Amino acid sequence: MSDLVRDGSGAARGDAGGDPGSASGGARTSLGGGRRGAVDPVKALMHRHRELCERAVDPLEIAAGLEAHGVTDRTAARFRHRDVFSLAEEMYARAARDSDPAPRPAAPEHPGARADWAVLSLLPGALCAATVAGLRLTEGQPRLAVAAGGTLAVTLGLRAALRRGPLGTTHRTTSGTLAWTCWLIAYALLGDGLLSVGIEGGPDGPWPPATAPVLALALACAPAVWCAHLFTAGARRKLTTSRGLEEFAVSVRPLLLGVFALFLCALGALLALCRAAPSDGAYNGPGAYVGAGALGALLLLARLLTTRGFTHAPAVVLGAAGAAEVTALTTVFAARLPGCSFVATPVETVADAWGPGAVPALVCGAAALVLLIHATRTLTRASAHATPGGTP
Repeated sequence: MSDLVRDGSGAARGDAGGDPGSASGGARTSLGGGRRGAVDPVKALMHRHRELCERAVDPLEIAAGLEAHGVTDRTAARFRHRDVFSLAEEMYARAARDSDPAPRPAAPEHPGARADWAVLSLLPGALCAATVAGLRLTEGQPRLAVAAGGTLAVTLGLRAALRRGPLGTTHRTTSGTLAWTCWLIAYALLGDGLLSVGIEGGPDGPWPPATAPVLALALACAPAVWCAHLFTAGARRKLTTSRGLEEFAVSVRPLLLGVFALFLCALGALLALCRAAPSDGAYNGPGAYVGAGALGALLLLARLLTTRGFTHAPAVVLGAAGAAEVTALTTVFAARLPGCSFVATPVETVADAWGPGAVPALVCGAAALVLLIHATRTLTRASAHATPGGTP
């Protein structure tokens, strides 16, 4: 960090608990002890995190790495430092003094890198729009072929858009997470119509799909990528200007909420635009758009957490939301069994009051709220941004 001032000897603020030269001889002090003795405890800590100290470009990056490894302010106090950041400042100063590396210029982003993921982010929406147009122009067997081909094309386009750029990740997602994500999107397309005809005693044949809300979700891939880019770039800037971990968390939290609100505005505009378009027999209930908006918010938060390595919470929350929708559909059809009519009462009550679309709206809205609370606690930690998860 440019505002840190060190003297000519490279000494940093705070006493490490001994001179580095006293490391030779004597019994080795435990890592958590931090007391004065024959062995320099800070030097032992630097040896334990040698790779982190060598690649760090500022003290806060070391502090973020220490935080990720469970080092707290209480641990730093054992090394005679007021907090983790003060300890990281000394480690950074001593690493720079010992190795005396040449200044490392920032690697410029490849000119075509941003253009690549920016174009790829438009691919799912374009392919989905072409598929919806094809469905409106065909009937019978050709219509089924267009639906199958379009589904495959949109899936491949979405995969390409998520492999590069701000929403790309090297962290492996479980097969359950992918399966539940596909189910949630499939429910947004077919679930409301099936639930509606199921309550009425059907289905007696094909039911109308909700193509417009799904089209809005596909088009929202582009604003999702750009919002993730804004959050990543903003967090990295604050990582280099903050003076401590708590200051960083306080400054990043409104950034996260602002980016999330910006995405919701963009998604709302796309949903309104798609709803105004001719539906041509497709399911067009107002609840479907509310549910699609809640689903879009849920998927964005899940992806932001996944790109930063927090894969467990998205997997659990997506699975819970998918299971809730499965349960809602199952109870409607299970109520037709003798003596089981009561099981569908909660779903029918909600559907009668606000429409079938209220079920996914409540489920995905609650799931998105849980992930948002979790994200404000995890994505505001410096350790979540110490290493970029995607192209900033």
